Amino acid sequence: MSSLPRCKITVLKRMLHQDLIDEYLDEAYQSIGLCECFEDGQEVIVRPDEGMPEGFCAWAWADIRHDVLAVAYGGNIPGMREPGTTITGCTDWCRPVIFGVERMD
Repeated sequence: MSSLPRCKITVLKRMLHQDLIDEYLDEAYQSIGLCECFEDGQEVIVRPDEGMPEGFCAWAWADIRHDVLAVAYGGNIPGMREPGTTITGCTDWCRPVIFGVERMD
């Protein structure tokens, strides 16, 4: 049985920084679009101590896992309006995804 509460991860926004793509990426990558792993508004319920949710992007999970665990362990992030919540994101700086995390239990 899991000891940590469930958390809801919500995709708040997917972005595309075409200026960075144009300047830094090889020609073969010039036509990439928004991250295809997620959709805006998508929600995933996780028990963070049970590992990465099935089908979740491994790169994004590696980037946000520490924030999910902080909220799950009872952390209240300074500056957030609601206790037990945070915003976080993956570090694909050409097409980042911003997530909201909310402790549920």
